Amino acid sequence: GRDRWMAGGVYPGTFDPITLGHMDIIRRGAKLVDRLVIGVTTNITKSPLFDDDERIEMVRREVASIGGDIRVVGFNSLLMDFATREGAGVIIRGLRAVADFEYEYQMAGMNQQLNDRIETVFLMADVGCSRSRRASSRRSRSLEARSTSSSRPPCARPSFRASPNAGCARVKADTDH
Repeated sequence: GRDRWMAGGVYPGTFDPITLGHMDIIRRGAKLVDRLVIGVTTNITKSPLFDDDERIEMVRREVASIGGDIRVVGFNSLLMDFATREGAGVIIRGLRAVADFEYEYQMAGMNQQLNDRIETVFLMADVGCSRSRRASSRRSRSLEARSTSSSRPPCARPSFRASPNAGCARVKADTDH
């Protein structure tokens, strides 16, 4: 019941790069569960700007100041297998706009068929986290790699410029989801 999912949650994503919208969901999700595991994964349909280790380190740097029981780990398996291994009772997902809902609804349905003991909870991202109502990692990558971008937390700004793939991001960014 309620105690089971309140004990532990998983917030999965590629975090390429981590955005202020992600941080908003992390802060709010951490209040819903006793223990939050942020699962950094790779989407094989995307060309990542940062490698796994860089993304994990960026997320760790950003969440360090939040407090609470938050862990950041990489994973490369089915989400439901990962959530089960982590002892999660809930998967936290962020929604930016209505367009996200259909995809997330279908994924939640498939996940429920795989393990109906783990719930999916949707949190609406705070629209104030970015200049754009539809801020995303994809859109962040497509912006010029300026250190003043308001959609990236400070830790992602210096790394963004240093990445060897930064020049490729503008070309691919608007085609991946």
